Amino acid sequence: MITIVMGSFQSLPDDHQYRTLSQKTGFSLEQIAILHNRFKQLSQNEETLRRDDLKTIQDLESNPIRSQIIEAFFDSRNFQKDVVGSVEEIGFEEFLTVMSYFRAPPQHITEEQREEIRRAKLRFLFNMHDTDNDGTITLEEYRHVVEELLSRSGALGRETAKGIADAAMLEVASISVGPMAPDEFYEGITFEHFLKILNGVEIETRMNIHFLNMDATVLCK
Repeated sequence: MITIVMGSFQSLPDDHQYRTLSQKTGFSLEQIAILHNRFKQLSQNEETLRRDDLKTIQDLESNPIRSQIIEAFFDSRNFQKDVVGSVEEIGFEEFLTVMSYFRAPPQHITEEQREEIRRAKLRFLFNMHDTDNDGTITLEEYRHVVEELLSRSGALGRETAKGIADAAMLEVASISVGPMAPDEFYEGITFEHFLKILNGVEIETRMNIHFLNMDATVLCK
């Protein structure tokens, strides 16, 4: 686990470590300073953050996927390549890395860069629901993902979104594996299936959370 010594982030915004984190996450130096302030508030000025610290956030209390969001901050897959499992605490760099998944993409980027960002966001979303790290998510978990994406767009009510999500859950089974015998077991949706299924869903600007009165989509502007 990467551990950042909090004292090293008390320096000026043009500090080398701030710049390195800015290049890695896409946040500006000012935004990193703001997020570091929030990190210190949450951790009570400790060098690391634990799950119980995030559970105190009132803005997440009414979120139906609160537990998944919190767990995402401690999922090693979200800040280390080729690592599976979770950690008990994180430093500021891991915190910032996870927050960066909720940023909308910059306006002036190539299609290739936009696709790379989209794939990273979908992988993050997939990991959030692949709770047992087996590389698949169940149909019920997928239905929940679709319902959340649609209802958060603001264009559809919760019940309408739920109905579409239910239909999507049935459709994905036929797309992924085709007709199945009654005694066959559906193993779940792989990431590649996940990419195909959500091909027409605009994901880049819908993944955002209000975090201690901060909207991650606002922070990225």
